This record gives sequence, structure tokens and C-alpha cells, in this order.
Amino acid sequence: MLRVAVVGSGPSGVYAAQALVQQREVPGVRVDVLDRLPAPYGLVRYGVAPDHEKIKSLQGSLRTVLEDERIRFLGNVEVGGEALPTGRLLELYHAVVYCVGAARDRMLGIPGEELTGVHSATAFVSWYSGHPDAAAEAFDLPGVDTAVVVGAGNVAVDVTRILARGTAELEPTDMPQPALGALAESGVRQVSMVARRGPSQGRFTTKELRELGTLPGVDTWADPAELALDPVYGDPSAAAALPAVARRNLEVLRGWAAAAPGADAGPRRIALRFYLRPVEILGGPDGRVTGMRFERTAPDGRGGVTGTGVHEDIGAQLVLRSVGYKGVPLTGLPFDPAKGTVPHAAGRVLRAGRASVGEYVAGWIKRGPTGVIGTNRPCAKETVSSLLQDAGALARRDLPGDPLDALRAAGLRPVRWPGWLAIEAAETDLGRSLGRRSVKIPDWQGLLGAARAGRA
Repeated sequence: MLRVAVVGSGPSGVYAAQALVQQREVPGVRVDVLDRLPAPYGLVRYGVAPDHEKIKSLQGSLRTVLEDERIRFLGNVEVGGEALPTGRLLELYHAVVYCVGAARDRMLGIPGEELTGVHSATAFVSWYSGHPDAAAEAFDLPGVDTAVVVGAGNVAVDVTRILARGTAELEPTDMPQPALGALAESGVRQVSMVARRGPSQGRFTTKELRELGTLPGVDTWADPAELALDPVYGDPSAAAALPAVARRNLEVLRGWAAAAPGADAGPRRIALRFYLRPVEILGGPDGRVTGMRFERTAPDGRGGVTGTGVHEDIGAQLVLRSVGYKGVPLTGLPFDPAKGTVPHAAGRVLRAGRASVGEYVAGWIKRGPTGVIGTNRPCAKETVSSLLQDAGALARRDLPGDPLDALRAAGLRPVRWPGWLAIEAAETDLGRSLGRRSVKIPDWQGLLGAARAGRA
């Protein structure tokens, strides 16, 4: 029997586990899916916006995989620490597949990022998604009149939408009660989503972009002068050569540029701004953010932009940067800091240029923070294919026994599937007590307490 550990229970980890148990080349594979958190599903639970219920429903298919009798979920297990170094993990399993994602956000690298009121979009998403590491985050939304979101991807669109959306539409979601309460008291009237390049180069998808124009009580606007700076915007033949998503995005933005706010405009406004490069975050004597300074950019004719020396200040009491993610090195694994990934060949971890027997990677830590949720499936399959090619050599090594016994002996207290089901039940009870549907428990103590109340 081949025993494999998959580190990470997000889509890439679950798809890797599924590929391992569904293949027929190597019979008798057993998989333990380990996660640092006591709850499974990774970014599907803690990264998808709570009002995107269709995407969040993917949890159902991930659940089906994790309930397979050949797969065992072990939450609340941190790999790479003193209790469970990566070397020890490899002693307990024939093979280990690391699917640990890219947890760190990129900095802007400009003065003022240390000011109060400046956060990463990642932190804001974690806060409103109920990630237990974000329980202590403080977002002073009642004191915010204007917010700036720096970025032009789907995460930037998500946080812009959540800031502008009314709480009546968020109440039916599983958003934690503290976050919902803070948003209900929010003073935000305008959100500016600012991009360094042009509208045809935005990384958002049309469905997510279009949602910004459908929010009740919100006026959405794009600056027609900035749209016109994009060489593609006014050239139908050039626009026709764009990918379909970019063409659709331009049409959505064109409609917003043509629609001036009317008498029935809502109390909140979203402004989409382009060709503005952040150069400084401005602050007051109290150390709080008061705005951002941008330099106007212009197309350089090679797909990039160049500075013009013209500056514009936008007032803000909240700044969220959303300019990408980076992988975080895991103690004991090789790491390429430039790429933010673990060096690999078709998923096999490379140490000093040679494949490390029994160590594999999949997901963002393998390829970088690219693609959508579905991209993780072929990525995981490639890695599993490499693992199966090595299975004959891997299985010859004797293991010390059930890894769960060794984890407990090391002082770890794994949350097994019944413990997770107990967390789900507690969240349902919490929602019922608040007159809502299931509501996330947003802190470590609450999650572990609920898990232990079940048969963990």
C-alpha cells in the first residue's frame, strides 16, 4: 500500500488526493490531507467572496472527495514547524505532495505603506471571510468616507464590491457577524479602484466586473478621458484582435463612461481609474492615511506604460493594495525567491537540481499565483502522474506505522472529519441564533472548541 500525505486542503490539494485514489495504475493508495487550519477547502472557504455563492458551492464537490474512505482529513496540523518538520513528515509517508499556495501579498514599495489604514486586500478578504488568523484585524470603516483599491484583478473587484455593497445583500451569506456589523456601520461613500495600465489590460473577468454596475444604490463610473488613452479603446480593428474577455470588459467600461450620474444615483459611488501609478501614500500628523498620490502614465507602445510627470492626489481614509501574491518558503523545502515557488520538474521537488525522492508540489507553490480554480486540476494531475511513475521505488520503503499516532505523539491535536462536521454544525447553530443562515466562526478558539465538542 502506498501512503501519501497531501499538505493543503484547497482545490489543488483535494484534486491531487482525488487523482491519487481514482487512478488504477497503483492499487491501494491511501491519502492523508493535512491542513494548518481545522477547516478544509482553502481559498474556496477563505478567499472566495461570501456573496459569490455559486463559486463557494464548489465546496460540495471538494467535500465529496474528502469523504472518500481512502482519504483522511487531518486539520490543525502545521507542517514545517518544530512538531512536524518536513523531513519527519517524509519519514511517516512514502510521498508528500505540497499544495500550500501563495499566502503573502506583494507590497507597493512606496513611502507611506506603514500608515494606519493601509492594508493588503488579502488581509481584508481574510477578515470578511472569517479566516482565524485575521480575527484581530481592525478595519475602522465608520471613519472612512473614501477608499482606494490599488489593482485591476478579480480580488480588487471583490474588495471594491464588498466595500460598496449594502449589508442587506450580505446578511444572507456566511460572513462572520463582526465583519457584517462593521460593514453595516461603514461610512464609505466612494471607492476608487485604480490601475497602473489601461482598461484593455485589466486582469478582471467580465462577470466580476459587470457586478460592480448591478449593486443596489451604487453608481459606477469610468473616466472616459482615461479610457480614451488606451490605443485599443478607439480602434475597432485593434479591439477585435483582443481576447474575448478584454473585448467584453471594454464594452462594460464604455457603458459606464457614457452614463453620467442621474438624480436617482445611489448614496455610494465606484470610480474605475486607469493609467495612474501609485508613488506615495499620504498621511496626517496622527499617522493615519489621508490619501494617495499617483503619477499619470501613458502607453509606451510596447504593452507597458511610462510616467508623464503629472501627479494627482486622491483622498482616502482606507487604502487596500491588490497587486498580486507571492509564495512563502516552507522551512525544509527549497525555494526560489524570485519566482515565489518551489523548484520542480513536472511536480518533482528539485534539490540542487536533482529530483528529491518522495517530495512533490502542486498548485500555486508549483506554478505561481496564476489561473483560476479549475487550473489546479491539470496541474495536480501532472504532479500525481510523476508520483505514480516513482511509486515502485517509493513503496519499497517501510513506514513506522499509522502517521496519526506519530502526529499525536509529537503533541499535535489533529482535527479529523467528524471534528470538521462539528464546526459546520456549530456555524449553523450560530447563524440560527443570529436570525441568519450558517455564519462562520472567525477565531481559532471558537473553531477548535467546536471541533472538540464533536468526535474529533
